[in-house]
Amino acid sequence: MVTIAARSELVAHAADTIARGSTSFAVASRLFGRRERERVWLLYAWCRACDDLADAQDMGGALGDQSNPHERLATIRQRTALALQGVATGDASFDGFGVVARECGITAADADDVIAGFALDSEDWRPRTEADMMQYCYHVAGAVGVMMALVMGVPRSDEDTLDRACDLGLAFQLANIVRDLWEDDAAGRCYLPIEWLVEADIPPGQHMKPHYRAALVDLVAHACAIGRCHEASARVGAGRLPFRARWAILSATGIYGDIARMVESAGPNAWNARVHTGALSKAGWVAKSVVAAMRPPPRDCGETARGRLWTRRQLAERARG
Repeated sequence: MVTIAARSELVAHAADTIARGSTSFAVASRLFGRRERERVWLLYAWCRACDDLADAQDMGGALGDQSNPHERLATIRQRTALALQGVATGDASFDGFGVVARECGITAADADDVIAGFALDSEDWRPRTEADMMQYCYHVAGAVGVMMALVMGVPRSDEDTLDRACDLGLAFQLANIVRDLWEDDAAGRCYLPIEWLVEADIPPGQHMKPHYRAALVDLVAHACAIGRCHEASARVGAGRLPFRARWAILSATGIYGDIARMVESAGPNAWNARVHTGALSKAGWVAKSVVAAMRPPPRDCGETARGRLWTRRQLAERARG
């Protein structure tokens, strides 16, 4: 009979998962207090397991066999449902999610918002409009940001702070999109809106061809500008968190925000090699963020945040039709 491992074992598994799956998030997570840190690890491990199952990959590596995507999606749904019921799944990442969900009040609806993003990929979906792209970002990252806020103790009644936690996920996913254009194209995917490509005279599916690089750079700059508005909003929300959580979130925001900034500054050379942040850069953001965490958010964050065109509630309502 399969049983759920002790919480300490699930946490150890989750700590190993984040260490192997994301050095950026692993560094930032160390800044939380012990309770929040362990919960963040448990949540991350579930996200990583779902992502790997959906794409038949290991720790975000090369895509595996993409046949039978609906079977993989069904596995994600089944294991998540069992975990939320407190039933052993045979997978420590899902069992750990059940633990953190019970501790923090994460619901099946919260999980479904994230899983909906994997469902879009299983349908070989492509965003036609900017709203489509942002809705995808909401599912795969914004909704995770909301769960992260719940893990850090933000009450569900604090809608504005949950909105800003979602904004951080949106900014992170936009950074992923612009960084991974080459890899996504190799896998037959593109998360830039078709309408953007058409307006730039780039035939869909041809955006990585060398002679379209100049036009692509302009589209990437637009996506990064959208991301900056959401990042600024997230910084405002971080100012409401306890000190250690604020420090961790501001560090992660700086570290991950560098990805978008590096892609944008590299122009047409951004996809010659995969952009990543080094250990020195990460350490720099940790040091800068401890100072930032002791001060109110800069005034220009509020001004920039007002440029957001999309909010969590708008995207959630759009997703539900």
